Amino acid sequence: MDPSLRNRLTFGPIMLAALLGLLWVDHFVQVKTRDMGMVNETDDRVLWQRWRDSFGDRPIPEVKPKDAPKINYGVSGVGLLILLVIILPLATEEVARLFTAENVKPYRFISAAGSASLVLHAFMTQFPTFQPVAASSIAFVIVFVMLFAALRRAWSRQTQGAIVHMAGTVLSTLYLGGLGWFLMALRVKHSFRSSGVQGSTMILVLILLCVKFTDIGAFFGGKTLGRHKLIPWLSPGKTWEGLICGMLTAGGVGALIALWINPPVYPLPWWKGFVFGVIIGGIGQLGDLLESLMKRDAEVKDSGKLVPGFGGILDIIDSPLLAAPFAYLLFSLF
Repeated sequence: MDPSLRNRLTFGPIMLAALLGLLWVDHFVQVKTRDMGMVNETDDRVLWQRWRDSFGDRPIPEVKPKDAPKINYGVSGVGLLILLVIILPLATEEVARLFTAENVKPYRFISAAGSASLVLHAFMTQFPTFQPVAASSIAFVIVFVMLFAALRRAWSRQTQGAIVHMAGTVLSTLYLGGLGWFLMALRVKHSFRSSGVQGSTMILVLILLCVKFTDIGAFFGGKTLGRHKLIPWLSPGKTWEGLICGMLTAGGVGALIALWINPPVYPLPWWKGFVFGVIIGGIGQLGDLLESLMKRDAEVKDSGKLVPGFGGILDIIDSPLLAAPFAYLLFSLF
């Protein structure tokens, strides 16, 4: 058996098991904190109206809005937070190596800390006490990443290369932490509209499966039907036929998984799941091409060698990260 294929068959299930374990922890913590009576405060009038609607044709008790029961979501996203805090610093190291090949040298520690801060910010947006300062605090993080990079350069008493150090640090932070923000924000999202989306572990599973099944469909579709190269100068192995097969495969997966996306709270019809899968599958392939562009510029085959058979962390997470903001937008529209 080919060593690369053997490594993929070995480490792929291990990574999948670790991911499912963290998603289980994520769901477990949310359920337990909900059972413990933790309450997410929000606008009394909105909750009061939802509480009134829940009675249907039954008599409604005479109470004031402030006396209506609060909605208890529990603390969500803990497992995802653990996962991102572990992998983003590793991915930062790989991004820094790619940038350094072109003499763009981000400060690794500042960029990793900035990425972790953005993900933590998204995690905190689920708490009503944090929401009034959410906008100002995210601007604070981005600006101070740039300022800390400048101060770091000034500390060494050097002016040469200050701009590329600052630019590289900010770009690395936004590429990893900024995209990771959307993934976390989608997980902890709560909408008080009856048609609004509620974050859940199944939404994360939907995104990951759509992205990965696009790769599978594109591989077999390209092998069987591939005739026309997609972008031969950038990724010679990709074909238009493979891309279409991959997107259709992701659409089928999206239609199936849609049945388990919080049906009582957020019913997602199969056709919306199909549209979601097709779009996210295409965006995932765009993420692969974006990383290929950076790797070719840096003249390396893989972003790293941390995971045998897969390359680096960045080779694994590039597609889901880029798909996250588009998934956030699509769920908001749906």
